Amino acid sequence: MKEPLRFDALTSSKYITFMERAIPADLANERNNGILLMNDFFDNKLSIQTGVFRNADGFGNDKEAARDVAWTSRITTLAINNTEKEQLLHFGFSYSYRKPDKDEYTISVRPKSHLANKYISTGNIEGVETVNIINFETAFTSGPFTFQGEYLGSSVKQDLTDFSETYNFSNYYGQVSYFLTGEHRPYKNSYATFGRLKPKKIFMNGGSGAWELALRYTHTNLNSKSINGGEQGDITFGTNWYLNSATRIMFNYVWTDIKHEDLGGGNLNILEVRFQIDF
Repeated sequence: MKEPLRFDALTSSKYITFMERAIPADLANERNNGILLMNDFFDNKLSIQTGVFRNADGFGNDKEAARDVAWTSRITTLAINNTEKEQLLHFGFSYSYRKPDKDEYTISVRPKSHLANKYISTGNIEGVETVNIINFETAFTSGPFTFQGEYLGSSVKQDLTDFSETYNFSNYYGQVSYFLTGEHRPYKNSYATFGRLKPKKIFMNGGSGAWELALRYTHTNLNSKSINGGEQGDITFGTNWYLNSATRIMFNYVWTDIKHEDLGGGNLNILEVRFQIDF
């Protein structure tokens, strides 16, 4: 199951605006085995989610370490929820306390393409006692316009026999999108995230489908004290064509700027296209 951490991660990959999520999974796991409790209050204006999790592999099996436990909680509020004016303002905060596998921890980040190499990395941090993660999130919609942004900070406590240190790493992003055909991005109260879009006029049924333009900036900093993991900034331009509520074609152009004190830096240009059908 998904841990209640990060708006972008809790939004289904079927509904996210861009082909890749803004915050790398290495900074905070998305899915793990565990127990999750959640509830809404005050007519869905407040939601609380909390759970205890164990690190799992891609098949849902527990990893070998016996102490790889995480406690993760999230609280969100809808400051504005005006369905008539199609306006919504969401705020949220998440916290996760984690015990990493085998006292080791690594954060590696790739550009906004799943096929790209990982160019910045903390390397293997040994003797890690705990990892504390905080995440602030906000989302705003007004008619066809949407803004979404988050800040994630990760504090890694290292405790060796003759040395103790705390390293701080971060990631943040901001994105905007606009539906040229007038649609409004729906909100999913059950998880306090965005949901499935339904075009006003379905393609091949006398309509053009829904057209969306989007822009996002993402920044990751893996430099902290003696660790020179590097910095990475990504600018993503996106165009989405929703033929119907279950089919869309996505076009993404990504420009990535990499800075690394030890290895130097450089730029990447990435073009991605996806044809998506979901059930």
